[in-house]
Amino acid sequence: MAAPRRDNRGIVGAAEFLARVDFRRPEPAEALRRHVEHYWLIDWDLREPYVSHVVPHPSVHIVFQQFEGQAPFVELAGIQLGLFTQKLEGRGRVCGIKFRPGGFRPFAPGQAVSKWTGRRVHSPETFPTADLEAVLDPDDEGARIAALDAFLLGLAPHPDPQADLATTLVDRIRTDRTIRRVGDFARSEGMSVRLLQRLFAGYVGVGPKWVVLRYRIHEALERAETEKDVDWAGLAADLGYADQAHLIRDFTATVGVPPTAYATDPTASGT
Repeated sequence: MAAPRRDNRGIVGAAEFLARVDFRRPEPAEALRRHVEHYWLIDWDLREPYVSHVVPHPSVHIVFQQFEGQAPFVELAGIQLGLFTQKLEGRGRVCGIKFRPGGFRPFAPGQAVSKWTGRRVHSPETFPTADLEAVLDPDDEGARIAALDAFLLGLAPHPDPQADLATTLVDRIRTDRTIRRVGDFARSEGMSVRLLQRLFAGYVGVGPKWVVLRYRIHEALERAETEKDVDWAGLAADLGYADQAHLIRDFTATVGVPPTAYATDPTASGT
């Protein structure tokens, strides 16, 4: 099983985001790392409101949140299919858990992960016994991490080889650029397309085609923000697109602006 990523792919306008908030990604306890990619902790104290945008990964999140003037809450966020937007203002704190693709199912074994796709569900429906104060109150980061570890370990995840398989398959899609067609990928794994789709619906929450396309957009997003002169036609070919126009179409539909406009001004996204 490949190691989790530690880059900023998916964060739209990553440089501005990191300049506005205090963002960290500590690791969970060793026993949780087969399920959890990392925790993510954000603290902010803003004079002016700031709207963050993220092109979501194929991951489920559990998020403990404290916004100024609101009661704290915990939320289960299934995979969001479109651009995720969150307005931050005043002071606040978020302590999130990013599950590895396939990693959430052992914590809720009775239901397909696709049930949560596109949804954001607040407690008490999801985790009525969650100790919000233990996670959100401490200024000490180590105490927050320990509280997140205790919360997850208390849910007693069920070992599931199918969850491990789903994680492995998504890791392969993420790291292998030659994977472009779901049918070819399924055959290379000795599976039918229907079986692969059923596995992804049950354990990842989205289909394998969506995962392939999403990781393409993540790479294009990173290239647009970090390189001065991107060869868009060459990048489209590298990512498996038929031509540059198809890359531009998918990028624009996901991020909200064409890649050339984003490369010029990452803050123009999401409009």
